[in-house]
Amino acid sequence: MIEALGHRSEIFLERIKEDIVPAEYIKVEKVCHLIAGQQVLSEAIVNKAFDIATIVYKEMELGSASVICSLLYETNLTHAIDLEPHNKLIVDGLDKVKDLYNKNTSIETENFRKLLLTLAQDIRVVLIMVAERLWVMRHLKDYTEEEQVKIATETSYLYTPLVHRMGLYAIKSELEDLSLKFTNRKVYSEIAKKLSETKRSREAYIANFIRPVKQKLEKEGFKFEIKGRTKTIYSILNKMQKQGTPFENIYDLFAIRVILDSKEKDEKSDCWRTYSIVTDMYQPNPKRLRDWLSIPKSNGYESLHTTVMGPEGKWVEVQIRTERMNEVAEKGLAAHWRYKGVQSEKDLDDLMTGIREILENPDMNAVDFMDEFRLGLYEKEVFVFTPKGELRKLKRGATVLDFAFEIHTKIGSQCVGANINGKNVSIRHVLQNGDQVSINTSSSQSPKEGWLKIVTTSKAKNKINQAIREAKNQEAELGRELLIRRFKNWKLPVDESVLHKLVKKMKYATDTEFFYDIQTGEIETSTVRDLYHELFDETPTEEEQAAIEEKRKAENYIHQNDEDDVLTIDGKLQGVDYTLGKCCHPVKGDEIFGFLTSSGGLKIHRKSCPNAMDMITRYGYRVVKAQWSGENSGRNEVILNVTGVDNIGIITNISQVLSREKRVKVRSINLDSADGFFNGDISIYISDGSVLKTVIKKIKEIKGVKRIDIIKQG
Repeated sequence: MIEALGHRSEIFLERIKEDIVPAEYIKVEKVCHLIAGQQVLSEAIVNKAFDIATIVYKEMELGSASVICSLLYETNLTHAIDLEPHNKLIVDGLDKVKDLYNKNTSIETENFRKLLLTLAQDIRVVLIMVAERLWVMRHLKDYTEEEQVKIATETSYLYTPLVHRMGLYAIKSELEDLSLKFTNRKVYSEIAKKLSETKRSREAYIANFIRPVKQKLEKEGFKFEIKGRTKTIYSILNKMQKQGTPFENIYDLFAIRVILDSKEKDEKSDCWRTYSIVTDMYQPNPKRLRDWLSIPKSNGYESLHTTVMGPEGKWVEVQIRTERMNEVAEKGLAAHWRYKGVQSEKDLDDLMTGIREILENPDMNAVDFMDEFRLGLYEKEVFVFTPKGELRKLKRGATVLDFAFEIHTKIGSQCVGANINGKNVSIRHVLQNGDQVSINTSSSQSPKEGWLKIVTTSKAKNKINQAIREAKNQEAELGRELLIRRFKNWKLPVDESVLHKLVKKMKYATDTEFFYDIQTGEIETSTVRDLYHELFDETPTEEEQAAIEEKRKAENYIHQNDEDDVLTIDGKLQGVDYTLGKCCHPVKGDEIFGFLTSSGGLKIHRKSCPNAMDMITRYGYRVVKAQWSGENSGRNEVILNVTGVDNIGIITNISQVLSREKRVKVRSINLDSADGFFNGDISIYISDGSVLKTVIKKIKEIKGVKRIDIIKQG
């Protein structure tokens, strides 16, 4: 067995040796030898691992880091070697994907959103998962019929649009055909048979079309390759369905591709000269010219497409590109690792940011979410310009309001219209290619529910929903304060249990909706007062007051500090039914007191609670002195002021760092953003200075954080 594994390892190393630099080859070789020495690994697992690594390296042209991670992941040997930090990030992402798949993740579940979010963290995680899925699809005949349908359906639904968005067109075509083969074998076989029957006549036509073009290009001194490519079975079926016509009536079954060997500085001019030669010979259809040379697609695709009238009156598609463009077209964003540059790195970041924006919308149900996700991946683009001439790419059908949110959230939130090419237009105006857009704003403007019907991009929808939620929460908080003031004026006690009963009685799903309607006048406060009198009688009888006093003095309530009669709250407290007040959200480290409710339970409040004065002065007989367990051991409040570059998920990243520190208790995080920067305060409780140093160090390591100042300690 070891010999077989070693032989498979050597074959793989031989395949990559000529293309890889020696230092990187040594790293890959080390992993290959590790795999070859594992007696517990089956030959099937090792073959699969090396097959996928070959796809990663040869078909996607990723680097040694991706090859190493795919090999270790597939053989489950990530623990057996010290990984470099960037490799560990990839492996961690792959492990998270595996965990989610082990939960039988379905596209209708929230876990599927988590799966996609995990993929969207690092482009290499996506590409390795695509390589694995391509291997599975190539071996799908080895699975059961039920598994074949499930895997092929998921591939068509998720992986194909994802691969399309990344520009991996060769892989996309193969996945589409394989998915069709295992989900609709009858149709697949019928088209395959007809293609086979017409192959000879089709090849003769292609040769006849190419001959004069080839002669002219050679005469002009071009170095090139020209070939005809039959379109995929999947794309032919699409044409049949769109045109409502049988196979026999589909004439453009193939495309002619001219691939030029050009220097980078001559690429565009050579492509246009070739276009001129082709269109001098064959009449072009002016409506079918596609120029992706001047403005490439978001996934990096560059090419010049035209459709011309060939011999026998048949339309023929001609694609003109250079060798570099062809490699990017076939291998998509993965090829940017070979042709690196500032723009290609930006394209990668923009792609993953766009995918995350679609995924992070919390208000969308699973089915709508998947539709939005797939549409976002397949979207066609419109190219527009800022007043300074900066190019921006949005999905086709995007409006002025979409463009405003694309520039900045604040600009989108205050957008009242735009000036396009010297003409004022509304926020509903649909953008056209080449528009130069200057956004008009007003400080009195704010996002509305109706805006969601105007915008088309996921980024704009998410930002509008977020703004509406925040505005509604602010209004609800004002409504809460209004109701509490009214209760004080009426000399009526109110706490969280009272409010909860009122909300429930009035059939509201959430407190926010209830208080929002209080603030907007949908509910009259007098109506709430009348309902209160129906539900509660807060004046205690002599017996009730005596019972409360007795209960307050009961031994169960006093665990420490007997001489001060202070109740100590900790996780081991027995015999006391206590809850934390929602009006002030007390946390360990706050100065607190207990309040006996009419139901006999104990509610814990901060001494700074907005209801504290009313409870203590009106119902002093219900108040119990209290403190947190360990409070006297020195748990201190620290407030940090944090400044940095505004990035998507910055609050989530900070929260994750703090949540991992078991010796830190988070009180609050309040961050505001403007003009591309954020600033705000983080309030935490810590036990000692060493913990604080650790926290500050880890927050500083978060991408985007520029400065941290301690504005309160102790």
